[in-house]
Amino acid sequence: MKSCAVIPAAGRGTRLGQGIPKIMIEVAEGVTVWHLLLRRLRPWTRHLHVVVSPDGEGPFRELAAGEIAAGAVSVSVQERPTGMGDAIFGAATHWAAYETILVVWGDQANLSPATVREVVAAHPGEGLTLPLVPMADPYVEYELDGDELVRVRQSREGDECRPGGLSDVGVFCLATGGLRAAWERYAAGAAAGAATGEVNFLPFLTHLSRAEGRPVTVVPVADPAEARGINTPEDLEFARRAYQRCGS
Repeated sequence: MKSCAVIPAAGRGTRLGQGIPKIMIEVAEGVTVWHLLLRRLRPWTRHLHVVVSPDGEGPFRELAAGEIAAGAVSVSVQERPTGMGDAIFGAATHWAAYETILVVWGDQANLSPATVREVVAAHPGEGLTLPLVPMADPYVEYELDGDELVRVRQSREGDECRPGGLSDVGVFCLATGGLRAAWERYAAGAAAGAATGEVNFLPFLTHLSRAEGRPVTVVPVADPAEARGINTPEDLEFARRAYQRCGS
């Protein structure tokens, strides 16, 4: 199965106060979030495409110069911060030729190699495959009815997530056939988020399941630490300690 990893990394990480894209933040000396994602994704994908902000493009191209020169990595720019969906589908020309995309948020330093391997192995070649983990206090919650995804609650948009609910780990495996057209149908009628004003990507997954009839495959994840991206100084310190423990 031909697969391309797509990494939206145009966020500026203002809560971290680092002044650089989160994907370029070091978890150890000389080891950035990018290096960790590259290690985890490269064995399971034919190509990696990274979407950056205008001011992040130059620094990221320098960081990934070797992989870009070798043709293993490509880069595009999201000119305005209009949401993850726009970042992903604005880069569709880079991934449309692949059968599957593995969308991975650009701050998922705690993602395990085992989860990536299991998601790729479980994906049936159609629909969407989601690794989900129970969380005591989820920031995002996925509500399923059998094999149908019926709702995604998002705290950042004012939704109330339920204790013990299922959260994602920042990874989404999607068959690409007709995917861009499905996004355009969804975006044409989707309401902007109550807090962000963005047409959010996560409710699009519900649209794929309920309106487009695409099958959903769930991969259980045991460790809730994998759901923790890097958004705050505390998150960064957590990622650094985790890296010190496992060294990979």
